[in-house]
Order: sequence, then C-alpha cells, then structure tokens
Amino acid sequence: MIWYFSSVMSKQLGGIPFDGSWDDFVNLSREIMRGRNSREQQETVAGVLAGLLPPQAPERFRRWFPLNKRNAEFNAFITVLGFAWLVGPSKLKEVEVDYQGQKEKWMSGVTIKKCRYLESSGCVGMCTNMCKLPTQKFFTETFGLPLTMNPNFEDLSCEMIFGQAPPPIEQDKVYDQPCFVRQCNLGTVSGGRSQSQPCPKIDTDRAKKEQAKQKPALAGASGGFRWPWQAKA
Repeated sequence: MIWYFSSVMSKQLGGIPFDGSWDDFVNLSREIMRGRNSREQQETVAGVLAGLLPPQAPERFRRWFPLNKRNAEFNAFITVLGFAWLVGPSKLKEVEVDYQGQKEKWMSGVTIKKCRYLESSGCVGMCTNMCKLPTQKFFTETFGLPLTMNPNFEDLSCEMIFGQAPPPIEQDKVYDQPCFVRQCNLGTVSGGRSQSQPCPKIDTDRAKKEQAKQKPALAGASGGFRWPWQAKA
C-alpha cells in the first residue's frame, strides 16, 4: 500500500523517483507542499486520491454506499481494518451523528490512537492540507459519504466520524491551531513565530496577508527597520 500510494504521488509530481519506504512516502508529501500554496496542495492530493481508483469508482461507491447508518459504520470498520499502515492502530467508537434532522448514535467513529502520518510529518499545516481537508472533501463530495476528521495536536490522536459533514475550514478549530510546540519539521516555530499564532501553512494566503500587514508596522516602529535579507554585508 505504501508503494502504491507513493507511485501515484510520484506521478502527480512528474515522476520523481521513490523507493517505496515509509520515510520516502512522507518525503513525497513534503515535495507536494514545496512551492505550492495550501489550496494547490489540497488540489494535488485530490489528484492523488482520484488516481488511486478506477474512473468509475466514485459513481459506484455512491450507488453501493448511500448515506445511512449501516454504510457509515461499514466504512468506519474498513478504515480500522485496512489503514493501520497509514495512521497506526485504531478502533471503532460510538458517535453522535446529525442524520435527517435528528441526532443518532452510530458506531461510525474511528479513534486513531497516535496517528503515524501526523507524528512523522511533524507539521500542523501538512496534516491539515495533505490529509484532513482533502480526505474530508473526497469522501463528502466525491463519494457522497460525509466525513469529519478531528486531529488532536497534543497527543497526536485523531477522531474520524463517518456520516458527519465537516464544517467550513474557517469554522474548524484546526484553522487557528498553532505550530507544534515541541517540534516543527518545516521550521515555522524556530523562525521566531509566536506559538500562539496559527500555523502559517494551514492557510498560506492568510499568512501572506498577515505578513504584509506586519512589515509596514515594524518599519515605522523601528524608524528604519531592515529584514535580515535586506541587511548590508
């Protein structure tokens, strides 16, 4: 499965070499992030997900698995059974789902004890744009089976709720999630960014706008502020 996913990711990146290992799989994810804004990252992952399946798969999935309690619970079961290689050990849990205007108890939740991908990536933005948002959109819009994913950046666990539609990203608590306190493999914390600010890689357009606002203020306050790359040798 790691090799197969990596091969599809490699095609999306123009055929760059890969060795089929887990570490190389994570590195391919970083390559997708490199030079792309958050929207472009999500679109590239959407292409990867589409490339994993035959063209007729979404239509057949919608026909075979219309939204109901049984199908949501079945997909949760398949996730626990077949995706330990990607996220690590997980188990089913009962969750409350909004279904046809009513709140119902379904065994369609999946608790990932400690997400292998999140631990290896070490980046809030990478988790959000390379996993959470594209996967939610793929199931909800392409397959027609709503899915909400709630990563926990404190203990690296994650909750998946099949049958529950995800909120808009601006209303999702992950949107204001700061970088990892203990580690950030892509260097945003060590770059001097406040740990209370949202990870800039969650929404790169928002981060650029905030940076543009800060530059004039810093220049005026210092009476001649120079950014490190502007300093004379």
